[in-house]
Amino acid sequence: MDSKEILAAFDEIAGRRGWQPLHTPKNLAMALSVEVAEMCRHLQWRSDREIEQLMQSATAGQVAAELADIQMYLLKLAAVLGVDMDAALRDKMVENRRRCAASETGK
Repeated sequence: MDSKEILAAFDEIAGRRGWQPLHTPKNLAMALSVEVAEMCRHLQWRSDREIEQLMQSATAGQVAAELADIQMYLLKLAAVLGVDMDAALRDKMVENRRRCAASETGK
């Protein structure tokens, strides 16, 4: 699914449940942080090897679902704030490359 499809599906569900008025920047940011915390609870206190095993188990679907929730809330928050995520990502990658090059040359 691309970003537009994800947002359309997210908005459809929110509309059917009457949640659209709740999709303010503050509420969306808080919901995003909750989803990140829910994903983290699957990984907290586990070694890399244990996480590898977890992702080969039936629980992997739960981790994937939390990541999907994170993406949906992030895209919706960006849309509500008027942030073009494609442009923001391109700009951020340019900045990261600039910083990397500067650190490699000792600047």
